[in-house]
Amino acid sequence: MLIHVVNPNSTAAMTDQIRRAAEAAARPGTRLRVGDPGTTPPSIEGYHDEALAVPAMLEAIRQAEAAGADAHVIACFDDPGLAAAREVARGPVLGICEAGVRVATTIAARFAVVTTLPRAVPIIEDLVDHYGAARACRGVRAVDLPVLALEADPAEARRRLAAAIVAARADGAEAVLLGCAGMSEMCAELSAETGLPVIDGVDAAVRLAEALAGHYATSKIGAYAAPRDKTRLEPGS
Repeated sequence: MLIHVVNPNSTAAMTDQIRRAAEAAARPGTRLRVGDPGTTPPSIEGYHDEALAVPAMLEAIRQAEAAGADAHVIACFDDPGLAAAREVARGPVLGICEAGVRVATTIAARFAVVTTLPRAVPIIEDLVDHYGAARACRGVRAVDLPVLALEADPAEARRRLAAAIVAARADGAEAVLLGCAGMSEMCAELSAETGLPVIDGVDAAVRLAEALAGHYATSKIGAYAAPRDKTRLEPGS
């Protein structure tokens, strides 16, 4: 089984962290292809960055498909280009937000999300609603740190994340979902410190991808049909 994990941003250190998280989650015998396009924004913080990242990300998915990938993971919590990726891919495509939400609502009746910047909050709230979990979500909290600051000052990031998780627990959350792939390596430590199940979306998505790959394919009837070849269209067609 070959699982393709794509980091839609171009920061090599984050790609390496995502690779480590994916390797820790994968079962023995699962092969991983982990990479980033290299030409996209260094971090994805809003709709503009998402739009810039998606074309190169889709090309990476096409290349992985040609290399025999059985499933794909989009390792950005905004799930950029997820629907378009499902048009391109034959195998299942998992976004780490959607995967994390599915796990959170399976193991807890109420959950919360802890993310980076305040601007990410409405984006994530809309995603949680889109995935049908708005009622179960006790809120999305931002620690007011840019994505790249997670690596630049990990001690401060952990301190702020722990405080946000404790506050989420006080609001009734029974589990917390980390709202950025760059938080992956803090997951176990934060869970031990706060006493709550803390979910990493990369871990969740890789495990779900393994469960689906080889058993289910993306439906090509309707919304996720393969993109039409526009290069052969005659004028007026």
